[in-house]
Amino acid sequence: MNKKKPVTYKDAGVDIDAGNHFVDLIKPLVKQTSRPEVLTDIGGFGGLFSLNSSKYQRPTLVAATDGVGTKLKLAFMLDKHDTVGIDLVAMCVNDIIVQGAEPLFFLDYLATAKLSPEQAVEVVKGIAEGCKQANCALLGGETAEMPGMYSGGEYDLAGFSVGVVDNDKIIDGSSIRKGDQIIGIASSGLHSNGFSLARKVFIETLEMDLASQPDELNQTLGEELLTPTRIYVRSILNLIRDFNIKGVAHITGGGLLENIPRILPQHCKATIKRNSWEKPVIFEMLRQGGNIPEDEMYRTFNNGIGMVLVVSPNEVDDILGRLSGLGEQAYLIGEITQAKASSVELI
Repeated sequence: MNKKKPVTYKDAGVDIDAGNHFVDLIKPLVKQTSRPEVLTDIGGFGGLFSLNSSKYQRPTLVAATDGVGTKLKLAFMLDKHDTVGIDLVAMCVNDIIVQGAEPLFFLDYLATAKLSPEQAVEVVKGIAEGCKQANCALLGGETAEMPGMYSGGEYDLAGFSVGVVDNDKIIDGSSIRKGDQIIGIASSGLHSNGFSLARKVFIETLEMDLASQPDELNQTLGEELLTPTRIYVRSILNLIRDFNIKGVAHITGGGLLENIPRILPQHCKATIKRNSWEKPVIFEMLRQGGNIPEDEMYRTFNNGIGMVLVVSPNEVDDILGRLSGLGEQAYLIGEITQAKASSVELI
């Protein structure tokens, strides 16, 4: 009889013991993000979160999901994995806060060909840090080993977050009117959008070394590009408490040109003064290095503005002062004008 050697799941590329070890390693990180409403420890089939409905008249849940995109390629190239988790959280919770909702909890999904517990822990360190910045609990997640699906050492990330807002306090832009003012809050850099173009310019066209420090920057190119997405949750929640914030737009893929119209009523146009804020030098390096048309820059990148607020004229100075006190760099970048349809005009 031909006796074949027994084949295990590990032989096929999936190491259950490594997965269990990884869960043990991240438990302390997850615990740091806990909130009083969390009822379970990580490792169960589902995370339990008790919503204190007495705080709300009509609690409405707001959910968002996103990833980090090809910014991950830079993390692989630099073998630096402790910041992309912040990006993952930021891309979700920044979408939730624009509705006026407080992010409550976050879940992550990490998929790789072969799990490296040490590498994955670095990723989760970033996720936990992002959750702490947003004051939301890391309630659970999924780690999947899928041999043959990814190149060695690479992984993909997805994130999911849920928040809550009172129904009568939802920010939907419906009260925006002609004459309202537009405030832009500074980004920390490229955030998590446009990296396919950024990599093409810096690595393929200019053939730049990510470990080098260009004269224009105060850090290496790789460090600049991996700067985490800014999380605006605490600042926006602070403003909502005391001011009438009429509209909020998270400036992600599509830039100012495509994200601001998403919150505008019909017949309102956002007129933006393009030289009214200080743009990080990385954007000019990109524009010149790739000979990128200006319209393409504004449709692909945030160009230094990560979040936009629409407010009444009489509250502008107080809001700018409050944002400064909260550690945000903010600018008055435009106003709402009349138009046939919702749109953005750069002047």
